[in-house]
Amino acid sequence: MVRFFASLLVALLVGLGLGLYLGWVQFPVQQTDSAATVLAQRYKDEYTVMIAQGYLADQDITGALERLRMFQVDNIPTYVQDVTERYITNSRDVRDIRVLVALSEGLGRLTPIMEPYRPLPVSGA
Repeated sequence: MVRFFASLLVALLVGLGLGLYLGWVQFPVQQTDSAATVLAQRYKDEYTVMIAQGYLADQDITGALERLRMFQVDNIPTYVQDVTERYITNSRDVRDIRVLVALSEGLGRLTPIMEPYRPLPVSGA
């Protein structure tokens, strides 16, 4: 029985050592910096929603435009409008649609399909 556990311990140590050697020395991870333009559309859309949430919080349209420039699209307002309309037609999360509509409206691209998702004006006291 002692021989079995000793063999098992030796096998685990050899396996651990071999695994560490292969993972760190022979085949290490290679980091690659990729441009945002090569992201899948799903991740571009999610990033656009995050930028729209930031815009809704600080109302900084210039900052939002600067952040969206990383996608290197020809017309950023049209890109945001397309993402917003895609979210609406695919029945995505209403909160995401509302922040996208706010950003699109801030960029001057409010379309009739977006109208129902505009934030309601707050009445003053």
